[in-house]
Amino acid sequence: MRNVLRVHASDNVLVALSDLEAGAMVGTGEDSVELRGAVPAKHKIALSAIPRGELLYMYGICVGVATEDIPAGSLITTGNVRHATGSYSVNGAGNMAWEQPDVSKWRGRTFMGYHRADGRVGTANYWIVLPLVFCENRNVDAIRDAFNDLFNPGGGLYYKRFLHELSRQHQQGKSMEELLRYELPEGGYEYPESSLFPNIDGIKFLTHAMGCGGTRDDARTLCGLLAGYITHPNVAGATVLSLGCQNAQIALLKNEIAARFPEYDRPLHFLEQQQMGSEKKMLSEALKLTYTGLIKANEQVRQPAPISKLCLGMECGGSDGFSGISANPAVGKVADKLVASGGSVILSEFPELCGVEQELSDRCVSRELAARFLELMQNYNQRAKAVGSGFDANPSPGNIRDGLVTDAIKSAGAARKGGSSPVVDVLDYPELVRKPGLNLLCTPGNDVESTTAEVAAGANIVLFTTGLGTPTGNPIAPVIKISSNTSLFRRMRDIIDIDSGSIIEGKESLDEVSDRMLEYVLEVASGNRKTKAQQLSQDDFIPWKRGVSL
Repeated sequence: MRNVLRVHASDNVLVALSDLEAGAMVGTGEDSVELRGAVPAKHKIALSAIPRGELLYMYGICVGVATEDIPAGSLITTGNVRHATGSYSVNGAGNMAWEQPDVSKWRGRTFMGYHRADGRVGTANYWIVLPLVFCENRNVDAIRDAFNDLFNPGGGLYYKRFLHELSRQHQQGKSMEELLRYELPEGGYEYPESSLFPNIDGIKFLTHAMGCGGTRDDARTLCGLLAGYITHPNVAGATVLSLGCQNAQIALLKNEIAARFPEYDRPLHFLEQQQMGSEKKMLSEALKLTYTGLIKANEQVRQPAPISKLCLGMECGGSDGFSGISANPAVGKVADKLVASGGSVILSEFPELCGVEQELSDRCVSRELAARFLELMQNYNQRAKAVGSGFDANPSPGNIRDGLVTDAIKSAGAARKGGSSPVVDVLDYPELVRKPGLNLLCTPGNDVESTTAEVAAGANIVLFTTGLGTPTGNPIAPVIKISSNTSLFRRMRDIIDIDSGSIIEGKESLDEVSDRMLEYVLEVASGNRKTKAQQLSQDDFIPWKRGVSL
């Protein structure tokens, strides 16, 4: 096994692939150097002397500048390097010649999914319950409590009793109309013993802290995000609770739904508390509408769908110094293979694309798209600077501790999740993916906010790489967790699905690991395998309030 790696021929730093002792001679030929001190695995080493003010290069691009003279063989730290990137401009867009990967082995491959009338295909079949405003979170929780106990008898709350009796009525053969007229009688009741909805993956409850008290633009953006979830191919129908007086009005949400899919035809129920009166009346109605909606949704079954119907969100969180050379480029290979097969890919986390602007803008299929991407990047960074921050503040303490000492180093590795295909569209949050191919989506680097946004944009599965470990999941889209190193996989197997550490150890190539990942994706998409996040009910959902979040 190699002990160091020079990622690109023009790099003046090496990556330590294992813990290295002071005085050791590492590398071979022109890439060899004697270490001036101990270097932990994942960290970077100066390949040659780097004078103060000189630039550091990794992945073939500028990733920092020396703040003091750095002798050859020295450890790169936050003490001797600061964030720096190269300049960029709109040039060469639309002229990219892409060498597509050989996807003959994937030709004709399918997955078993839920076909929707809009032409998209779901990898799951969920009903969702959500509030338009935080004032309704408690009522959403009340519905959650009732449904969570549906097949786990216990408790005596009114809404649980109501739902159990509704289920009993259903088992006795009552019609949907009779169920909708049902009122809970006084006296005892029986609990159902088994699941009545084998074709439904579950009911998910999406609470949040927005909907009122912010700007009108905040409300519009929230409604756009919620519309993305309601119309998502993994969602069979939705129950929406509104207070009535908030900024995020029902009409606003309906407009956002219509803007995405004018012919939207799935069950959708709105209940407004101030209009309906008592809480009991509203929640009883919500239970009836949701339960009968489940009966309708259960009629849908999985059917074969081509691989081109997949839309993968590419995400990373808890990254380390190996992420950019194992998990991320392997995911990038998956992206290229899916794009070459006619599918869609989303690359987001704009603070973690800082430093690779030129490469990505050059890959845009038009100058207009390139200009939009650069404008979004510049505006976002300027907003962060206006409050005393900036993209350079993105790396977390964990990132830095494990070798990502500048945002540019982190970004150069993070961008590899997007592969090498042309950029067919540039989307601002919370826009919807409408074109097959690689789409750039403006989101924060924050794991949950970004994953939440990718799913709203249409991702029906998310590939999530991590070097440090994170349990992040999503309520409606399976999140497949991929470790950058085998040590993490062994230590946190309860939250990690796939190990790519074999790349670091030289046991597998990027192509081999990416093929393994894509096979796993098809298994998850068909419902044959549950991800660790699904098994743990890790249903993270955080809307991005369009301010500064890195």
